[in-house]
Amino acid sequence: MSLPDPGSGPESDKGSRVAPDVTGRRPLPELLRWIGGHVRGFHAAIGVFLTLGLVLAASALILFAVTAALVMDGATQALDEAILLWFNRYATPRLDGAAVELTSLGSAYVTILAVIVASAFFWESRHRYSAALLWVALVGGWVLSRMLKTLFDRPRPNLFEWRVPFAAESSYPSGHSISAMAVYATLAYLVLRQESSPALKRVTIAVFAAIICVVGLSRVYLGVHYPADVVGGYLIGFAWATTCALGFEGISYFRGRRPEVIGYREKA
Repeated sequence: MSLPDPGSGPESDKGSRVAPDVTGRRPLPELLRWIGGHVRGFHAAIGVFLTLGLVLAASALILFAVTAALVMDGATQALDEAILLWFNRYATPRLDGAAVELTSLGSAYVTILAVIVASAFFWESRHRYSAALLWVALVGGWVLSRMLKTLFDRPRPNLFEWRVPFAAESSYPSGHSISAMAVYATLAYLVLRQESSPALKRVTIAVFAAIICVVGLSRVYLGVHYPADVVGGYLIGFAWATTCALGFEGISYFRGRRPEVIGYREKA
């Protein structure tokens, strides 16, 4: 018995079934199909798939732990300060204004607005779980940011005057970088999941990657974060976004397919 195409599983919470995905829109169909055909039982298949995703997330967490240890030992301080001073040498009033606008893309106000708009679109198009996933990514990113800032409590840079009026909380990791990575990476994943055009997929990746990058660069340029703070934020945000996306993809694929997730010997 072969598994149905991954696009045929239910997406909305009303139990409707979307048309089979014949365009390969889902990011991980082959991996999901292989697991479904070689693992005995629904819960075992979900477990294997989530484990693979968690390995990727765990790798990011390990890198974060290494970065955090270096930061707390002061090993990154000299390089952090050298990069901040380099940015400061090329600062201009025009760049200051642009950086303030760009850094707002990772702020609570803008990320909330982005999630509201995107989740409303997903909700109206009957992708209710996609809308819910965006809120999970957003809120989870906030919680992780607050917890880690309290834990590490690294002072903000003070090499020159900040180019923004106020920056609260500790420096490590960058909360803007966590939010940008968690929200925009998850949003990119959900868009790629529905988009069939390779060209539009590439544009989607490029746009959201650019947003994530400029948020981090603007935090360093404005003098409110060290580069290591941004790297740490990206790693945590990536780990969280990966965990959310892989969990969502696994549940979306295997939900409603319990009788068809069988061992390969039974298929023969």
